[in-house]
Amino acid sequence: MSGGEILLIVAVALLLFGSKSIPEMARLYKKGMTEFNKATSEIKKEFETHTSDIQKDITDISRDFKTDVNKIKDDIDKSSNINV
Repeated sequence: MSGGEILLIVAVALLLFGSKSIPEMARLYKKGMTEFNKATSEIKKEFETHTSDIQKDITDISRDFKTDVNKIKDDIDKSSNINV
């Protein structure tokens, strides 16, 4: 948002609600955003807690896969050296 857009919003808010209710609206907005951020953090934490086992399993599978691929590459390199 540009400065002009913000100024327009403030002017409209002053016309609609009056200068006395603007601070109260700002407090309510801040309180609402604080609650929203708190709820978002709690949901994120709960999601991470409940998916940690799945993340560990995926990490283990990925590590095992990479190990197996490296073993196969080593076997191929060894067999190609023998044939030369």
